[in-house]
Amino acid sequence: MRELLNQLSEQSPNLTLPDILTNLLAATVIAFAIFISYWYTHVGTAYSRKFNVSLITLTILTATVMMVIGNNIALSLGMVGALSIVRFRTAIKDSRDTTYIFWTIIAGIGCGAGFYLVATVGTIVVFIILLFLGRVSNNQRLIIVIKAKRTIEMDIESTVFQHFNKRALLRVKNTTEESIEWIYELSRKAYEIGEKKDQTITEALYLVGGIDYVNIVTQSDEISG
Repeated sequence: MRELLNQLSEQSPNLTLPDILTNLLAATVIAFAIFISYWYTHVGTAYSRKFNVSLITLTILTATVMMVIGNNIALSLGMVGALSIVRFRTAIKDSRDTTYIFWTIIAGIGCGAGFYLVATVGTIVVFIILLFLGRVSNNQRLIIVIKAKRTIEMDIESTVFQHFNKRALLRVKNTTEESIEWIYELSRKAYEIGEKKDQTITEALYLVGGIDYVNIVTQSDEISG
């Protein structure tokens, strides 16, 4: 048992000050590339400058942790145990934010372990991919909720059917003895084409009569916290 403990203790990294500064400098340079990529490709409604700055610090901190751990198995196991009790409750608004978090961690590990070429090449490849594909906007769709009397069921369905030229998809249809509720889904493009007619969908529906309400809701693929 003592021999095993001695072997574990002897696996601590032997880094000089120039080595440490080189690792941190490489991590900082890559972190700024990640910062620029996130700033340029972000297309969400709320750009978080604090989150973007935290990506830089996360890369540097990960590199620092890797230098501390090195090849020391005991330290690595202790670090895993320490991080396992930490619960992160930061809400991720966009699924791409998770990609950037993993990017910073991987880049920090590469720089901390001294694999500058791997971290740099990987960063360049991901940067180029996000440069061309990162500004893809969310597939926003519209939800139209209509509630009216059951006596005009056919009239409502015919009005929606004709107004959007069969492009409105019926998702939900709830009925009671006196009223009925429809939930239609359609693309924003189909909605804009329909609204260019002489009457909007709300005007056309209220002309039918017997309408309790018409709600139009925008649906996107963003993850709300």
